[in-house]
Amino acid sequence: MTNTRTLSALALATLSLTLASCNRNNNASNGGAGSTLVVQESADIPTLDPGTTYDTSSGQVVENLYETLLTYQGNSLTELEPLLATEWTEGEGGKEYRFTLREGVKFHTGNPFECKDAEYTFRRNLVTNTADSGNWFLSESLLGTSSNANDDQSITWQRITDAVKCDGQTLVFNLPKADPAFLSKLAYTGQGIVDSEHAKKIGEWDGTEATWKEAVGKDLTGSPLAQDPSGTGAYRLLKKDATAVTAQAFADYWGEKPQIQNVIIQKVPEQATRIQAFLKGDADLIETGGRPTIETQIQGQPGVAILDDLPDTSAFGIAMNENVQGGQLGSGKLDGQGIPANFFSDVDVRRGFVAAFDVPTYIKEVQKGKGTARNVMMPETFPGYDASIAASKFDLETARAAFQKAWGGQVWDKGFTINVAYRASSKPAQIGMEMLKKNLESLNPKFKVNIVPKEWSQILKDAGAGKETMVMTGWSPDYADPDNFMHTVYHSQGYYHPRSNFKDTQLDTWIDEARNTTDTARRNELYSNVARRALDQAYYILIPSNPGVIAYRDNIGGISTDTFNPMLSFRTGTLWKTLSKS
Repeated sequence: MTNTRTLSALALATLSLTLASCNRNNNASNGGAGSTLVVQESADIPTLDPGTTYDTSSGQVVENLYETLLTYQGNSLTELEPLLATEWTEGEGGKEYRFTLREGVKFHTGNPFECKDAEYTFRRNLVTNTADSGNWFLSESLLGTSSNANDDQSITWQRITDAVKCDGQTLVFNLPKADPAFLSKLAYTGQGIVDSEHAKKIGEWDGTEATWKEAVGKDLTGSPLAQDPSGTGAYRLLKKDATAVTAQAFADYWGEKPQIQNVIIQKVPEQATRIQAFLKGDADLIETGGRPTIETQIQGQPGVAILDDLPDTSAFGIAMNENVQGGQLGSGKLDGQGIPANFFSDVDVRRGFVAAFDVPTYIKEVQKGKGTARNVMMPETFPGYDASIAASKFDLETARAAFQKAWGGQVWDKGFTINVAYRASSKPAQIGMEMLKKNLESLNPKFKVNIVPKEWSQILKDAGAGKETMVMTGWSPDYADPDNFMHTVYHSQGYYHPRSNFKDTQLDTWIDEARNTTDTARRNELYSNVARRALDQAYYILIPSNPGVIAYRDNIGGISTDTFNPMLSFRTGTLWKTLSKS
């Protein structure tokens, strides 16, 4: 009861402050409390600078304050449409793109949107390119490397200015080689166009050759632009503090005017408090905690609507590290008291672990019967997924036979003790690891699996350094192209390589060819090859697909499967401007 009263007071106080600010601002209309969308999340919002936005919490705000050159059409993952661009042409065999930019667009400062702003934005992203941003994949396309100039000395100012420049009011990109994913990369939230005059005025990089080296790799999380953003989006920032972000409809927005005037995103860490606020109508949307919570505490309550079976565009799997770089090995030998660092380099060990993971039970117990087994660590909703390939099956006899062959029979004779961490407070990760432990230990009394909870930040740190023996890992796409999964997960230069430490030259060859051809049929063939070989070599224990579900107050309009696009960060799969509230 106390939590409910406290939250209601917080919601009303925040709302009052927002509307008071709206009244003081003569650039926007005030629609009153009924036109305010209240959202509650558990996490804070790290940044509002698109140049370093690389998390969902930040993205859900940035995608509404800023706009990209193009965006996804409706709920499609393959069709793109103009946004700040009106059209584009491709030339030089896919190595040149020319964008005609929209006229009559204003930034939140009132400054006009021009080609110089787009030029500045992309050059700034290439120059800074921090590890906490998604600019590595932009740099791959435009400079041929994911690194910034501090890590790759071949990057020069001339290369950056040649890669992106204005030809009058036409924006021109020059790529070193064709990249079939380039257009979808431009739709990523982090490529939102910033107000260059405003950015320079408040202390951001000045965009010149004289100062570019000083800006390389600079942390932008708390940058001047993060504190005082100016985009062309349908909403502009009113206030950001430790507990809430408030935004207001931008009266001079070039497109169709939003129906909801005010948006408040509150940080409310306690799940029970969020649920109480939602059921009372004090919050329109909340972070629910997932399907089990929705089905047991929310669904069927008055004023609640549910949207289920939403496309799953994430992929999860358990990586098996073939060269562990840490002290989690026990004896470090194949003597029953530990494992050697290269324990998982034997394909029969990996095959045994894969066959011992009970996917049907995981779907039933963890996902409430939703989802299907996958044949590769990429969502079936993505282009390039070959549904004709059969997924691995749970079969303890197959697992037994594999372990009896592993390491020349030593694994079966001597056994092993393996230490595995899972994300603390993550029930799916805990249950998944417990299921695997139970099945492995049932095969042979000499098999021992020790599982322990661990903070996610520490798991990420240790997994990135190759110290975890096994880790449940996942990837949500930055851009809607299969390369974003295939290279990340299966390539020896991919982002997840330190978690698995396998190098398969055949996979590398196929993936490299696929990312350098625009022939869709050939790319699909190559990705099918990758899926078949990766399955045979058992590089990951694949977690099944998990369709999404959201709960929302039933007076919120504009939410449906037809409008839901999983590439958008906001939980409705839409931008705020498309929603309404009655």
